Amino acid sequence: MSQALAAWPAARVRRLPPVLAAVAVVVLLALPVPPDGRGGPHPADAASAVLVAGCVVALLRGRRRPLPRTAAVVLGLPVAGLAVAALGASSPGAGLLGLGRYLQVFVLVPAAVLLLVRGRSDVRLLAWSAVGLALWQGAVGVYQYATGTGASYQGEQVRAVGTFGAQDVMGMATVVSLGLVCAVGLALGPGPARRRAVAAGCALALLLPLALSFSRGAWIATALTCAAQLLLSGARRAAAVGAAAVAAGVVLVGGFGVGTAMLQERVDSITRITDAPDRSVTDRYTMWAAAAGMWREAPLTGVGLKGFPEHRDGHASLALSSGSETEGAGSGYYRQPLLSPHNMYLLILAEQGLIGLVALAGGWLALLVLGLRRLLAHRRRPGGGAGTDCGLIACGLLVWQLTDFAYADIGGPSTVLTSLCLGLAAWWAWRAREAPAP
Repeated sequence: MSQALAAWPAARVRRLPPVLAAVAVVVLLALPVPPDGRGGPHPADAASAVLVAGCVVALLRGRRRPLPRTAAVVLGLPVAGLAVAALGASSPGAGLLGLGRYLQVFVLVPAAVLLLVRGRSDVRLLAWSAVGLALWQGAVGVYQYATGTGASYQGEQVRAVGTFGAQDVMGMATVVSLGLVCAVGLALGPGPARRRAVAAGCALALLLPLALSFSRGAWIATALTCAAQLLLSGARRAAAVGAAAVAAGVVLVGGFGVGTAMLQERVDSITRITDAPDRSVTDRYTMWAAAAGMWREAPLTGVGLKGFPEHRDGHASLALSSGSETEGAGSGYYRQPLLSPHNMYLLILAEQGLIGLVALAGGWLALLVLGLRRLLAHRRRPGGGAGTDCGLIACGLLVWQLTDFAYADIGGPSTVLTSLCLGLAAWWAWRAREAPAP
């Protein structure tokens, strides 16, 4: 009897879907980051390591080929470029640290997600967990704006940053944007009307915290991605939803006066980044030019992993400031050094050269082409194709990430969501018709 009781919980644990390990990574991002930003690795990063380790153990026990051949090539291709760039790093420690981070974000965790997701229900579970995380972080951000307890912006502590703190102002914007993309995918796909209505409501609710993040890059990436999702779901639907969105914007801004002067100024700054750029835009352009200079110095292999900060001053003009000022959201004044170009493609080009860029960006482009081709073929099936929402989510997350990479790079706890996006895109590209998982 005692042996049966002991075996019962173990049997129930074995019946749990493996994708819950990926859901745990999302849930742990709800935990607050220490105010000084120096509390060590975030629990979500530790959970992603456990996710990979558990997947490896399951594969060894199953003794089967883990990935489709094409998936193994595309996901494993960056390893060669990363190894070359690690050898060219300024120190062995920096090379190993950069190699481990890139492998975690772009190779290991995406491969683990590809293996653990067994079907459409797992994709929807991950998507809803991302929506829930976005609603939580967005609620914290709106509270910060309303009470003046957010990060500093134009002399006032009103910038919504969620639980990520003032030193990671992009964290909440990333989480809210990805949650909004997931909600739009769930709302546009086939399924029960109640589920689609709830998803649409969540997407509308996330618009406010996204606006209060004051992140121009997140705004642009989210707008382009949602427009792409609408077009992929059907031209008529895209036209109807677009008209409704314009009408809602006119009512909110013109009728109710929604939108502060700071928000309007931030929106206006998008269209005048070349005529009268602010300090952040000037710094970004200067760092982009510095990254291009590093690439011209070593076009094939770059200056080595983690090499941008060391070579920055030798290639940057005098227009670059010494750092960005952050405070608020529970932390004091801190001058944060500018250690990356805030452009993932230029960062790869500077540190890994053409070899690294072709390996990484080429794999992302392959994922995008395969995913879009499968989604379009899926929609042509009789009845619109069950599971189209999963395709809209996977392709939408990848489009958002690739667009945002033009304005940002990896860094901070929210980076682990990049891995989940790539993993879901890989599942849609290669395993959407298959069910087995370790």
